[in-house]
Amino acid sequence: MVHVFVYGTLKKGQSNHHELMNTTHGQADFITCARTKDPYPMVIATEDKYPFLLNVPGSGQQVYGEIYKVDQKMLEFLDWFNKCPELYQRTLIQLKILKGNGEYEKAFVYSTSTFDPDWLNKPTFNVYDATGDPGHNCVP
Repeated sequence: MVHVFVYGTLKKGQSNHHELMNTTHGQADFITCARTKDPYPMVIATEDKYPFLLNVPGSGQQVYGEIYKVDQKMLEFLDWFNKCPELYQRTLIQLKILKGNGEYEKAFVYSTSTFDPDWLNKPTFNVYDATGDPGHNCVP
């Protein structure tokens, strides 16, 4: 089992969360809310309005999301779902836990190093929510 940090459509209440909860893809258990230790640019860069976390640590904002513990089968599904390694790459990053004593945790995240350089000029966000109402989705 490994930890995966989700910040976009796989979060609770978002359009693809059902994929993460579908046990035919494997096992995924919610652990906690967290944010990236370092800032990253999270941008909406395409017409489909999905978020891209650009693998440029130190630029952008600290991004909020959820940590899940997933088994190997779910990890393989997430690699396929995120078109890894062509579109997104799975990398290990450090996260700050938002509950308890705020300790740090490492988890995999799907970010991209293969993006149009113009994307660095787009506005960055620290929370993604397609519904416009973050509600319980791990926001400060």
